[in-house]
Parts: sequence; structure tokens; C-alpha cells
Amino acid sequence: MLNKRISLIALGMLSATQAMANDQAEAKGFVEDSSLKVLLRNAYINRDYKDGNPDRSEWGQAAIGTFSSGFTQGTVGVGVNAFGLYALNLERSEDRSGAQGIDFFKKGDSGNPANDLSKGGAAVKFRLSSTTLTYGDQMPELPVLNYDNSRLLPESYTGTLITSKEIKGLVLNAGRFTAESRKSAEGRDSGGLKSINVLGGSYQFTEQFKASVYASDVEDVLKKQYVNANYVFPIDKDQSLTLDFNGYRTKLDNSYVRENGITGDDNKIWSLAATFATGPHSFTLAHQRSTGDSNLGYAYGGYQKDQGRVGDGGNTIYLANSYWSDFNAEDERSWQLGYGLDFSTFGVPGLSYNFAYVRGDNITTSTSEGGTEREIFNQFKYVVQSGPAKDLSVKLRSSILRVSQKSSEYNVSGNEVRVFVDYPINIF
Repeated sequence: MLNKRISLIALGMLSATQAMANDQAEAKGFVEDSSLKVLLRNAYINRDYKDGNPDRSEWGQAAIGTFSSGFTQGTVGVGVNAFGLYALNLERSEDRSGAQGIDFFKKGDSGNPANDLSKGGAAVKFRLSSTTLTYGDQMPELPVLNYDNSRLLPESYTGTLITSKEIKGLVLNAGRFTAESRKSAEGRDSGGLKSINVLGGSYQFTEQFKASVYASDVEDVLKKQYVNANYVFPIDKDQSLTLDFNGYRTKLDNSYVRENGITGDDNKIWSLAATFATGPHSFTLAHQRSTGDSNLGYAYGGYQKDQGRVGDGGNTIYLANSYWSDFNAEDERSWQLGYGLDFSTFGVPGLSYNFAYVRGDNITTSTSEGGTEREIFNQFKYVVQSGPAKDLSVKLRSSILRVSQKSSEYNVSGNEVRVFVDYPINIF
């Protein structure tokens, strides 16, 4: 069982003796290496749906505080991480809130979204050599369990995570989480997760080549495997070609298939992106393909209590063609043409622009085959470089998504606008 393998590997990590690195030997102390940061975020998302579907939008102001202590000195270092989150609903519209893809403020039993949200969490951490064990409330960032921080407040998970960096270039992770805190609701267990086990690692083979392999087991829902290979070909002083391959294999549990009326239980999805960078410009060509018999396509994220979803984090989709649409339907094939521009060369440091056109076809639903969808994505981002507002960022993003009638069971057409203003403040 995956849980047993995690326990065995965790013991191996903690008992490593021939370490090539020893971060604990350089511990500065619990207080000396502590940090307290506050992120002020104002976020707005508007979705102008087509084909008669009601429009949705949410707007809010958040304060996200994070504290990270250093480790005490000695053979085994001890420390603490903590966070506090608060969000104020600036729109408070019963009619426009409640879209699954926005989810700033969860609607209550009355049908109204919450006026505000507040919650916190803490974790204790232990470090032996260059291996850290963290227990408590965390925000994991793994290919098979990645918390969503792309909305107003972030998700979080409660459990244990071991991260080992004993060998240079090698990062190993093993963990078990038993509660999920939804980004739009209060409480530690508002997502409906029973448990998820994660296991895997990444290795930097050379300066140009890196690869990783991970697996997860969401109790009574699915088992998932992930593989990545990334290679950077240096061409000239300011030119390079990057090839990035990502792939997932998902197997749904039989009980989950039956209870949710799902057809099929297997999905494989992969993407290959080639990015040519020259000076301030980058050009991307990508292909993504979904196969298998599950009508869910590639399943990830969401909340089991009210969405019939997976619960492994809203950013658990390390694939090239994921924008507003994820292009992850059953049998879907998609192609992307992308472009990026860094305005630093033109005298505007901190300003960047990204464009992508993605088209998907061959979509299968319960009623049709051969459906299509296409998306035009644009984003400007500016980060203040100096002065009192240094590091404040403004991100303007828009997507135009059009879905064919044959694909309407899988997705919906619309125009989306996002405006995010983030202001990070380092208290100490």
C-alpha cells in the first residue's frame, strides 16, 4: 500500500547518515531566522457567460499573514510555521456569486455568500540534517497535491509532509494529509477530504536536465501518477530552447465511479511544450492529449462535499494548455501558440505580457463526439521595482473561450476578466 511505502521511505529519509548536505548544521536559531510577512490582495473575477448562462463575478479584499520561525540549534532543530487569513466580500451579490470556478466566498444555507472569512493554521517542524518533517496546517506545492492560490484566499491542508534534500540535486517528498480547508470557507475540514497520501521526488541530473516522478492516493476517490522531464538547450548568450513534458495517469476507485454516476475510470493526459527564448521574447508551441474511458477526463481539485470532485488541490494540473479552460476533456487533443514579452529591454522593468491561443478538438461527451473549444488568453503584469510600493504587482488577465454545441456538456462559452493587485509586506 502507498501508505506503508510512505512510512518506510520516511524512516529512510530521517535516518540518512551519508548526507551530502546538512542544513541543520547552519541553523541560526528559532528567533534569529524568523520571518513575518503580510500579503494584501484585492481580487476581482468576472465571467460573462454565453448561450443563456447567467453571468458571475466576485470581488474581495484579503490579508494573508504568514510566520515562519527558524530552527533551534542542535542535532534536531525545531520550529513553527503559522498563517492567518482574512477576506472581506466587496460585492456580496447573491445572483452573481457562487460560480465553481471563482469561489471567493462560499454560499451558505440561506443562498447568500459570506460577508467575510477568517481562519488560521499552524504547524510544527523538525529538521535533522537536510530532512524536514512538518506536521499541521500547510500549503503543499507538489505535482499531485498543489494548493490553489490563484483566487482570493489560498487553500490549505492538514497533515504530515517530509522533505529530504540530503543529496545535492535530489528532492524527495512523502506525506499524508487528512483534512482540506476550502479557500472560500472557514474551518480546517471544509473540503470533504478523507485522506491523501503523496510520494515522489525530483532530480537535477545536469544544469540543463531535470526530471520528477510523483504518485498520490486519495482515499475512496482515485490513484494518480505524474512524470515530468525538462531540458534546456542553450543556443546563444540570450537564446535557449526549453522542452517540457508533463503527464498524469489517473485511476478512479470503483466506489467513487458508482456513487457519482461516472462512466469509465481511467484517464491519461500529457503535454509537450517547446519554448524558444530570444532576448525579451519567448515563443511557445505546445500539444496536449487526453485519452482513456473516463467521462471526467483529467480529474483534479475541487471539493467532494458539494462539487463531486477530487480534493487534491486546485493547482494540481502541471500541463501546458491550462488557462481558463484546462483542455482536459475525454479524448481531447489541443494545440497552443504562445508568446511572451519582457518590457525591461524597452525601458520598463517589471512589465511583462503573455498571449496564448489554444484550440482543442475530438472532445467526447455522453451525447456526442468530435466537440471543439478554443481560447484566446492575454495577460499584462507589472511589478513595482522601487519606492514605498516596491514589489506591489498588478495583474490584468482576460480570456475569450468559445465551446461548440457538441462540447456544451463539458464546458461553457464566455469572456473572463481578472484583476489582481498584490502588495507583499515584509514585517521582519
